[in-house]
Amino acid sequence: MTLRYGLIGGGFITEFQLRAIEQVRGIEVRGLYSRTAPERLARFVRERGLGEGRIYTSIAELTRAVDVVALFGPNFTRVECMEEIAQAAVEGAELRGLICEKPLGRNLAEARRMLELAERVAAPTAYFENQLHMKALKAARTQLAPVIEAAGPPALVRSAEEHAGPHASWFWDPTLQGGGVLCDMGCHCIAVGWGMLHPRVRPESHQAQSSAGLGLDLDLGQGARWLQPVSVQAEVALLKWGRKRYREQLRDRFGVDYARTPAEDFASGTITYRNPETQQIVQAQFTVSWMYDKQGLRLLMEALGPGYACEINSLRSPLEVFVADEAAGATADAERALEKSTATRGLLAVHPNEIDLYGYPDEQIDALEAFAHSRPALLDWSYGLEIVRLTMAAYASAERGQKIDLTDPTTLRELESYVPKIQRGSGADQLPISD
Repeated sequence: MTLRYGLIGGGFITEFQLRAIEQVRGIEVRGLYSRTAPERLARFVRERGLGEGRIYTSIAELTRAVDVVALFGPNFTRVECMEEIAQAAVEGAELRGLICEKPLGRNLAEARRMLELAERVAAPTAYFENQLHMKALKAARTQLAPVIEAAGPPALVRSAEEHAGPHASWFWDPTLQGGGVLCDMGCHCIAVGWGMLHPRVRPESHQAQSSAGLGLDLDLGQGARWLQPVSVQAEVALLKWGRKRYREQLRDRFGVDYARTPAEDFASGTITYRNPETQQIVQAQFTVSWMYDKQGLRLLMEALGPGYACEINSLRSPLEVFVADEAAGATADAERALEKSTATRGLLAVHPNEIDLYGYPDEQIDALEAFAHSRPALLDWSYGLEIVRLTMAAYASAERGQKIDLTDPTTLRELESYVPKIQRGSGADQLPISD
């Protein structure tokens, strides 16, 4: 079965997802919509034979023409776009599925609104968190399965994502993006920690499998969040981009003034979980930054259990290329070799299939097969809401300078309406700058 997709958004992640769709059978990209007509991406769709690639002038028109709508636009547009999709559904548009790129919302109120609107559409949902679909992560889990069965699940997971900073101006603006690097990349690391700590599902339990070999051993709908969050303790800081030299770079390049409305470029924290069956306490540590001035994007994941461990480092590639100074001018686009690449000379890490490395084709296959069978994807929007909850708890911890107790009903109620000071544009007193 081939499903007709409509993509909302004309930026970096849409292009990444199109390169992933190129590796997947059964998806026809019928159309695209963006605030600025995505001519280049539409041309890519047609040239690669991915579909008609028609540019639509309204979300309602796009929704009526497709089976699946994917929200790949900026964070601050998500709810507004979803309002239009829901209205089109009320007026008769029929969808087989809804996709939302991380995060589901900039705060819990927005995430809940997204869920409410999805219910109006009455279509299965997929929350796109690509890192849980990484083949390296799944292979590690599969390889360690008998060890975990004999010795017990991991007790500690560390997950880090770092690069030198985003491409688009809205990412740097905390009032548009929803914060800084914690909102941007912390949601990835939080999801990885929660997922890698999960014990393998027993054979009699329902497992999520597909022709993609997902093998994430997480029960559909509930398994991905089976471990119960107990507490979150986090810190945020402005370490590089608050310095005068780099503030001026941001102002000149992106029109963002971190002297007035700063966002964090570094965040770290620990989330404690409880196994509801054994009462075992386990922890996940996360570290994210926009100040990793090495080759480019680095994902680092570690899982530690009794008598075993595994590590994933995305900068380790089977292909290395060295370019001397005199030849650097002829180097091909470094971004095609490694996301957020910072150099075109020296010893370069080159990934032959970076899209596949990060799990993008696998999450596309999971969503496609789920929608073809009229069910939610492995990670649905209710899961996305829980990731937003943990992200908000991390911001609250950093803002208040204390551990957030996620077993306290009052705290959980407060998080429902909580909007971080940094997200409100009032983070200057929390993130001191240096001249």
